[in-house]
Amino acid sequence: MAEVKTGWERDKKLHFDTVVTRYDKVRPGYPAELFADVIDFAKPTKKAKALEIGAGTGKATAPFLDAGYDVTAVEIGANMASFLRERFKAYTNFHVTVADFEDIVLEDESVDLIYSATAFHWINADVGCPKIFRALKKGGVFALFRYNHVPRDGEVLYEELQALYEKYYQSYYTSSQRPVKDDYGNPNQILHRFGCKTLDAYGFADITMKLYDDERMCSTDEYMELLETMSDHRHMPEENRTALYNGIKEAILRHGGFCADTLTYQLYMGRKL
Repeated sequence: MAEVKTGWERDKKLHFDTVVTRYDKVRPGYPAELFADVIDFAKPTKKAKALEIGAGTGKATAPFLDAGYDVTAVEIGANMASFLRERFKAYTNFHVTVADFEDIVLEDESVDLIYSATAFHWINADVGCPKIFRALKKGGVFALFRYNHVPRDGEVLYEELQALYEKYYQSYYTSSQRPVKDDYGNPNQILHRFGCKTLDAYGFADITMKLYDDERMCSTDEYMELLETMSDHRHMPEENRTALYNGIKEAILRHGGFCADTLTYQLYMGRKL
């Protein structure tokens, strides 16, 4: 039997365009401190231009609009793009391009900030990163950030859920590409986290990384909806997915109907000198 990889292959990137409302409802946002750190690092001037790769439903868009950037959101999904236009219709400094970032043509040295929030792993970095480097002005910033669900080892509910994943998920996704344990601050895991080599490999300098921690409580229904926004879960065989979901729902209900979700946010930035 051929190895089934990660469930996050790039041919699944349009998955999110089928779950727009659910995605916006249950996916986490990002800490205000993270946005402040990006803006402080980039130090925007008047009429600065920003480009967001994979804007989704705009969970990382408003802080840059409010900071005065003229923002162009590149979003491959037509439904996501419609959602974005409606959400930010009051902003005259917001624009949407419906396209795969790998396919668009960007003018050299035309953008002050390019960023991507939990989306860049869908891009072929060896195409995307050189394009970003060329498009940035001198002193321009490339910012990558994403969130990671942190294991809650030793917690009874978490261990019960892991047993279900071992039975119904790991038995299908058999890839050895998944690391046993994440070390978010380790530069050697940048490829796994963001889908690219370290930024210095693409010519960026002044590289910085910062982590932020958060925790939220999800009701049973919210947690089940969250799973349905994840491409690896949606692309499991129906039999595996149904058994996994039923087991997770029963376990959460047995433990009071809520599940803690511990998050680590990772910010990774570089500058074009």
